[in-house]
Amino acid sequence: MAGDLVVLSGGLDSTVCMAIAAAEHGRPPLALTFDYGQRHRTEVDHAAGIAGAFRAEHLVVSIDARPWGGSALTDSSIAVPAGEADAEGIPVTYVPARNLVFLSVALAVAEARDLDAVWTGVTAVDYSGYPDCRPEFVDAFRRVGALALRRGVEGRPVEVRTPLIDRTKADIVRTGLALNAPLSLTWSCYQGGDAPCGTCDACRLRARGFAEAGVADPALE
Repeated sequence: MAGDLVVLSGGLDSTVCMAIAAAEHGRPPLALTFDYGQRHRTEVDHAAGIAGAFRAEHLVVSIDARPWGGSALTDSSIAVPAGEADAEGIPVTYVPARNLVFLSVALAVAEARDLDAVWTGVTAVDYSGYPDCRPEFVDAFRRVGALALRRGVEGRPVEVRTPLIDRTKADIVRTGLALNAPLSLTWSCYQGGDAPCGTCDACRLRARGFAEAGVADPALE
């Protein structure tokens, strides 16, 4: 019986994506997490807890993006700005080609394991404006992935699933609650530390989502 893979960052969106995939098939998918030198590496530990809650196998892949530079998430000399949730342009928290790299590795793992689908929690509604979260990118990647894999050549490409692509953060919160996703275990803050900063883009978008959904954030209780 073939299975699925979910790219699990440890954040709200990927956790809800995990819950959707598990509910659809009645079994936990493989959880794939990337340790890429991010300043908020605590999310890797949160991802481990979330995978455990789903009783899923958890695979962590290390890709050190710190030498690349160019992002506040991997370069300690660049400060994470506060309050960019409504700013125009691509913020400095964008990591060059992150989803392109992550999805490429995810497809490689899926093909090696003979899995049928890769799920990712990217959303193009309430998000930071990253170019590799857009539907246009995902559609183009699907075509490239089908060409690049043996499974694609054989006529059974690995499917790339994006169930949250057109949902607001509030919708994502409601879906997660309906599916009993372990939202209390999730981490969204771009800063490291023991508690979310509450001011970075990720924190602000998350807070807005819970507020618009009319519920308290269980991770803060």
